[in-house]
Amino acid sequence: MLTYILKRLLGMIVVLMLVVTIVFLIIRVAPGDPAAVMLGPDATPQDIADLRARLGLDQPISVQFLIYVGQLLSGNLGRSIFLNIPVGQALLERAEPTFFLTLFSLIIATVIAVPIGIYAAYRRGSLVDQLSTGIGMFAASIPSFWLGLILMQVFAVKLRLFPVSGYGGPDAGFFNRMTHLALPSVALGIVSSALILRFTRASMLDVLEDDYVRTARAKGLKEGQVVLVHALKNAMIPILTVLGLTAAVLISGAVVTETVFGLPGIGSLVVSAVLRRDYPVIQGALLVIAALYVLINFIIDMLYLLVDPRVRY
Repeated sequence: MLTYILKRLLGMIVVLMLVVTIVFLIIRVAPGDPAAVMLGPDATPQDIADLRARLGLDQPISVQFLIYVGQLLSGNLGRSIFLNIPVGQALLERAEPTFFLTLFSLIIATVIAVPIGIYAAYRRGSLVDQLSTGIGMFAASIPSFWLGLILMQVFAVKLRLFPVSGYGGPDAGFFNRMTHLALPSVALGIVSSALILRFTRASMLDVLEDDYVRTARAKGLKEGQVVLVHALKNAMIPILTVLGLTAAVLISGAVVTETVFGLPGIGSLVVSAVLRRDYPVIQGALLVIAALYVLINFIIDMLYLLVDPRVRY
């Protein structure tokens, strides 16, 4: 088991180094002078030269890379050109809406998809199975921003049950802010549930016909115990995998939804940074999102140890 964990940790480090290198090169090899793009067409040559010196762009690229890696190891993601604050601070200030939006969306998707997927596999070929498969395919084809607009029109504008947009004022309480996340979480959760449902159904179908399931039934165990304990436990590896991938996709895919609902999260920060050509913020956000991808995958690998004893050996 220790070897398994060490291999995963080593893999994390290798992937993160590749991401750091790719992000660094993308910014440096992009057409045009980054300093000139940041400052705009009205900048003087002296302004461009000063910004290049401040960003270290006047150094050889090998020296720039070593400086960049050294800054990352010290926890320095750079400084925002437009906001004039450290990139790490800017990301932390916007992290709360994105974190809770991702968490609530994943919970909603899991609560919808896993029970339906299990029951659809158990009742394979039935009307319930066909309906759930069809509805899942339909949900997968719905753009989250379109569904968000529909929910906003019905539940916020017409019924006035939820706020239309925003994240509450500066003095808003925690519950008030969470109500602003209800509609975007439902929109993302419904769309994300389709993939989880299909993987849950397929994984359960693979194990329900195995010999140990028939043996459990032959021993006289209750059907719920056979399905939810014996079959589900052995079907959890693919389900955990798709849950981890969904969580990672939700973190990076909340950009459009946050923009539609006016949420001040990391997604909206990245959109504004792209429009303003604030490269340090874009670079820092890419690294943080990539690191979260790697971390989530590592957590899923560790969960494999709990649900499948074969992984430990």
